[in-house]
Amino acid sequence: MPSVMWFRRDLRLQDNPALLEACGDGDVLPLFVLDPALWGPAGPSRRAYLGASLRALDADLRGGGRGPGLSVVRGGPVRRVVLAAKEVGATRVHVAADYGPYGHQRDLDVEAALAEAGIELVRTGSPYAVAPGRVTNKTGDPYKVYTPFSRAWADHGWRAPVEAPSGATWLALEDTTDIPEPALPDGLELPEAGEAAARRRWADFLDERIADYDAARDLPAVVGTSHMSVHLKWGEIHPRTMLADVGALRSRGSQTYRKELAWREFYADVLFARPESAREYLRPEYARLQYDDPGTHLDAWREGRTGFPVVDAGMRQLRATGWMHNRVRMIVASFLVKDLHLEWQHGARHFMHWLVDGDLASNQHGWQWTAGSGTDAAPYFRVFNPTSQGKKFDPKGAYVRHWVPELADVADPHDPAPEDRLAAGYPDPVVDHAAERREALDRWERIRG
Repeated sequence: MPSVMWFRRDLRLQDNPALLEACGDGDVLPLFVLDPALWGPAGPSRRAYLGASLRALDADLRGGGRGPGLSVVRGGPVRRVVLAAKEVGATRVHVAADYGPYGHQRDLDVEAALAEAGIELVRTGSPYAVAPGRVTNKTGDPYKVYTPFSRAWADHGWRAPVEAPSGATWLALEDTTDIPEPALPDGLELPEAGEAAARRRWADFLDERIADYDAARDLPAVVGTSHMSVHLKWGEIHPRTMLADVGALRSRGSQTYRKELAWREFYADVLFARPESAREYLRPEYARLQYDDPGTHLDAWREGRTGFPVVDAGMRQLRATGWMHNRVRMIVASFLVKDLHLEWQHGARHFMHWLVDGDLASNQHGWQWTAGSGTDAAPYFRVFNPTSQGKKFDPKGAYVRHWVPELADVADPHDPAPEDRLAAGYPDPVVDHAAERREALDRWERIRG
């Protein structure tokens, strides 16, 4: 019998259990729904990358011109998925389960509409090695702290990767829409999209950099990280595939990398248990903290002109590449919340607008961790000094010199002298860090009781 494979965050053919299950039914309609509820809020980076990834998946499905490719439709999934299934005579629609706040409810709504039409929604796998909600403590509750979660997650384990389907016959809808190809804003360049690109980048990281990952991952001036976050975001590779490769290694770098994959799964688990934390404080008492109105400081932060070089470098990297080094993400987030005294949601929204790897769980809970309202056990008094952080992790100033070129020739790009700032046309600091650190801790003390 025909079936539908509804692609979402799994834009690949290899190690895709839901696709394999669909092919077991018979002929398959590969479907993607451009959902206005997701497309509308997405920023230029994610829109452009998604279009490129869909074109890559379409080419893979065509297999050199032998198949009809990916059927893309636009509209509400409840209506469009039911119509697509009816058109090809499908009795089952296959998906990888979605555990995000919107996606989880959307799938329940689609499932109900399909059931009315006598069609089954079949969930197989998820975007995670271990599905959110699967790992619980001894009382059956979700974990609230990373370390015990990561141990239980590793003990739980995950299945081995599966092969890509072979000999599949693809179906197509008569009426489809073109895969979008939105123009990028001037100055924004994104990485190559698609499953093949993800596999190449992963192989390069395994061959060249994972052994040194533990030491190099905090240095923004070197290519020390995997840059796999965007491929994980869109499911061009599955974390289970990566964990299988990492499990065969014994370097300290590979062990650290596995912990980073566990962080991604932990944040997804937290968001599934507390869906309101996508917008609200995970620890509600932090909503009582005194925050300032955004004003011009928020604009200076967004535009990379705060007068703190490593902060400005990070914000300019984000605008130019749709990505920011993780160490710098923490620095700029700490600066927004604890130096400028602005609520974390302002920063989270800006990141989600520009990040090509913008993942709701990782982004929102990364911000909450820095803001002190998240899962960290000893939070708010951690206030990053942007100048000392820059000197520590970018000791030669190469990262700042690249992204803040007006400081390329100054003696100390992390703490330029007033005359160097003036000559370079680089702004003075918008705040006094030492004073704002004290102010942040004073405000924290007022809510501690």
